[in-house]
Amino acid sequence: MDTSHEPVHRETARRDAHPILRLVQRRVASGVLTLFLVSVVIFVATEILPGNAAEAILGRNDTSPRRLHALELQLHLNRPAVGQYWTWLSGLFTGHLGRSLLNHQPVWSLVEPRLVDSAALVLVAGVIGSLLGVALGAAAALDGKLDHASSVIALAVTSLPEFVVAVGLIILLSTTIWHVLPAVSLLPPDTYPWNSPQLLILPSATLVIVIVPYTMRMMRASMIEALGSDYVEMARLKGVPERRIVLVHALPNAIAPTIQVIGLGFLYLAGGIVVVEYVFNFPGIGQELVYAVNGRDIPVIQFVVVILAAFYVFVNILADVVALLATPRRRIAR
Repeated sequence: MDTSHEPVHRETARRDAHPILRLVQRRVASGVLTLFLVSVVIFVATEILPGNAAEAILGRNDTSPRRLHALELQLHLNRPAVGQYWTWLSGLFTGHLGRSLLNHQPVWSLVEPRLVDSAALVLVAGVIGSLLGVALGAAAALDGKLDHASSVIALAVTSLPEFVVAVGLIILLSTTIWHVLPAVSLLPPDTYPWNSPQLLILPSATLVIVIVPYTMRMMRASMIEALGSDYVEMARLKGVPERRIVLVHALPNAIAPTIQVIGLGFLYLAGGIVVVEYVFNFPGIGQELVYAVNGRDIPVIQFVVVILAAFYVFVNILADVVALLATPRRRIAR
């Protein structure tokens, strides 16, 4: 059987593959490499932190060398760093994530409820912030007075860090001016955010306020560009109603560039929840990361950071695919 043309056929098939499939293949390959590098970096970073989990457990007033050494043996901190890393990395693929060095609970059972809480917070804030940013950006492109006012407000909001926005909302709605919402979002044990939705309002509002200006400004710029395009001008010359021009012709074409910014907004939320959860005492993955760093709880730190890195990779891939689907001339296989 003649196999001389097989390499040519394979190369042709690779070139003829659907652009979305090619994109996903490239992004998944680079994502796996990224996650591996992140795991190495975070392990090295936790190893060079001053002190260890044994010192954090015993405290500063009870760190006699004998007790410290005994606890290090009990927590397996005396093993070589390479051996500890390999045990943890192999545990990721077998489901054995180890136990917390501070309370000896399985890492997954400790992180899983907090992961669900943070996912709910990010989803609520991300969806509301994206829809609000797209709507405000489109409205600003159509109304000059609204454009000027929203641009000034957006510039002011983008200069404020998350904790300033959070404290301002607490003063406004919880403590000094009005007393309509709880100042902290401490969920009862064994409950989830949807069981107490009022506790999500202030943390979600903080994150929404932070991400809306970026989406709004991008949508405004894309909408202005779309409204000034040739196909919109042609539609106006044909007598197409302005409302149909905005909704059918301009808006769909302005959405594609905005999708990338929406994806970046979700990535920003993954980092922003650390501060917001700490301010509102919300029992999420960000708060758990702060506790783990303070206690030198290396297995928990590594798993949380890898989860956040995996979220970054997934959202990047999803944003690229959705942006490609929203651009008809790019999603067609050639």
